[in-house]
Amino acid sequence: MTEPEYDAAIQYALNRLQEELSPTLTYHNLWHTREDVMPAAERLACAYRLQPRQRGLLAVAAAYHDIGFLRQYDDHEQVGVEIATELLPRFGFGPEDIACIAGCIRATRPLAQPENLLQAMLTDADLDVLGRDDFMTRGQALWAEVSAVLGLTSWESWLQEQRAFLCRHRYRTVAGRTLRDEGKRRNIVLLEEQLRQNAVSLSEETLSGNVEDH
Repeated sequence: MTEPEYDAAIQYALNRLQEELSPTLTYHNLWHTREDVMPAAERLACAYRLQPRQRGLLAVAAAYHDIGFLRQYDDHEQVGVEIATELLPRFGFGPEDIACIAGCIRATRPLAQPENLLQAMLTDADLDVLGRDDFMTRGQALWAEVSAVLGLTSWESWLQEQRAFLCRHRYRTVAGRTLRDEGKRRNIVLLEEQLRQNAVSLSEETLSGNVEDH
């Protein structure tokens, strides 16, 4: 049986992301896929010592997980499944492999529950940033994107939403928790400090305004 062309399929997806994604997507861009999710997926693949076929399928799923943004923002995961299902046969992927990749992409939807290890690994890779030192920087990029695409959200509200999300989030794999839980706890503290600083600044501005009124 001929092996699928994993590298060619991945490069095709990356080329499409580079050429066709809207510049409004300051977070869900080529960098997020190529420099964020794909390396995180590879780290998990190494941690679990995946066999070559599983490693290849996970890598392709990581490359295609956000390709639905080429067509729309909301429910982009399902669109990504449709694009992958349409394109991957030309790279030698059979129905079973495509179903595996599609399941991984669907698992990255908000509130989705992974049904197997590969799905859990891609879900963790997609949110690897929650436990990294660049979390705040990447968070600003996501805030800018969401504000531009869906309507302006105040920075204060965004910080509150992010803190709540990190507090309830749980990495799906043991390796994900081992690699990123400590960093995620540090980022929760950073968010809380930022919220306190904002509250102090707002209080000082209010007091200053009251003094000027008198």
